[in-house]
Amino acid sequence: GWCPLSPLGAQTTQLLLDPPWTPPVLWDLVTLTCQGSGTSGATTWYRGGKRWEHQKRDSFIVAQSGTYKCEKTGTGLSPTVFILRDWLVLQVPARALLEGDTMTLRCRG
Repeated sequence: GWCPLSPLGAQTTQLLLDPPWTPPVLWDLVTLTCQGSGTSGATTWYRGGKRWEHQKRDSFIVAQSGTYKCEKTGTGLSPTVFILRDWLVLQVPARALLEGDTMTLRCRG
């Protein structure tokens, strides 16, 4: 399933992860989706802090590790996500967690 990296209901751009685990790892074939609230316009992607001219779609499978964020006209920039290339990772669900919540941890390699 999809999981936003910004609070639900906020008038902001969200960066959705599939699979919904953080930190995301390259070998998970992570799909990033840029989603704006309301009637937001065009999508602009940033990779490594620089505007990424070659990516115009709202959604794609990540092929390189590094930092990614997106921008939707009308709702602004998403949070930055770092896609790791590590061989061993401890992951948590990529959703808002509150104190006292029960959560599943994944140790993967």
